[in-house]
Amino acid sequence: MNKGAPISAHVNPECAPVGDLEWLYGLQMRGVKLGLTNVTELLRRMGDPHRSFPCIHVAGSDGKGSTCAILASVLRASGMRVGLYTSPHILAFNERIDVGGEKISDAEMADIVPSIRGIAEGMRGEGMGCTFFEATTALAFEHFRRREVDVAVIEVGMGGRLDATNVVTPLVSVISNISLEHREHLGATIEEIALEKAGIIKPGVPVVTINPEPAFGVIARAAEERGSRLVRLRAEDVEVVENTWRGPRFRLRGEEFSVSVPGRFEAEDAALAITALRQLPGYGERIEPHLREGLESVSWPCRMQRVGDRVVVDVTHTEAGSEGLARDIAEIYGKVVLVFGVLSDKDADGMCRNLAHIASRAVATAPLAPRARAVAETLGIMRRYMPDAESAPTVAAAITRALDIALPGETVLVTGSFHMAEEALRWRARSSTY
Repeated sequence: MNKGAPISAHVNPECAPVGDLEWLYGLQMRGVKLGLTNVTELLRRMGDPHRSFPCIHVAGSDGKGSTCAILASVLRASGMRVGLYTSPHILAFNERIDVGGEKISDAEMADIVPSIRGIAEGMRGEGMGCTFFEATTALAFEHFRRREVDVAVIEVGMGGRLDATNVVTPLVSVISNISLEHREHLGATIEEIALEKAGIIKPGVPVVTINPEPAFGVIARAAEERGSRLVRLRAEDVEVVENTWRGPRFRLRGEEFSVSVPGRFEAEDAALAITALRQLPGYGERIEPHLREGLESVSWPCRMQRVGDRVVVDVTHTEAGSEGLARDIAEIYGKVVLVFGVLSDKDADGMCRNLAHIASRAVATAPLAPRARAVAETLGIMRRYMPDAESAPTVAAAITRALDIALPGETVLVTGSFHMAEEALRWRARSSTY
């Protein structure tokens, strides 16, 4: 396997090592810039680390992170050294890059980032400025090369066609459920967004999807154009037998499995992962004997995660995701006190409409994030569906208030964004009361 030239061969020696991690984090100020030109050149100067390992590439709107976590868990259970690249993180940046179930350490990052910085600053001097996600993707690929992973599971950051991860040629491409998201970047309709997601399909590489029409038609046409075998999983192929807070038990075309991530949609994510794994060479000999072990040992935080005895945290941030979340919460917990905050570019109205069905009371708030929707604005939207909703200035204050007004035995649900989940976990770490 070609490991490529060492990264140090392309380093700018004038780039001082002090503050390299701060430099990486500071790239977030440059915002989103979709396109493959800069990341391709960055990786070329690094010796193309992404060509040193096989991978599975996963796009979609809802469930792609869970699907990645399930894929990685099964592959690890099969005895492989697995790289996992996902985004965003919840508590620490290191969560994005994982090998063998271990997050990249600060020391490992400090060893790699100076080289990436040297190359990127050299490129910037030539008019090619790299974004935070491009540099982070390069960091992940270089870490996977150095750790000599057997396979990597790579989650698309945004869209697919122009996402920085789309430099890879995978063993199989996976497209999870598509919904309206990032419309300012990806398009205004499901068809337009599906076309961007379908951009990860590579010539001759099989693609697996669970999307219905109209997204399926877009994916099918893209697969046909590129000579890629399309494997379609339908929602009716997945039957949830039991849905508990520990995770669903389900049948995939009559065969029964369990997955350790809660929620009915997780059964579909697991079924999608199983279907993708079945496309891999050597599946029957190496992977299938460990399939159930891997499904039942998935760890994926803040997907209907119980935080203490009375609080459940979920990162749902789309209208479609909130519909599934509401169904699961109703089935497992019944009515809850809702703590809700959201970013300004998300469909707050659609989410509130869905979540109102499970809320006995509700508290609006805002996460600590530059793009957070103002508390007053969120409260106004919530009151369209929950007239007695109230507000609190911070996530911690909202959770405390929700616990105060909850009936005995009633659960508090915190949701709306990854930032909400982060603050809920930090609140829990500080609290010993609940």
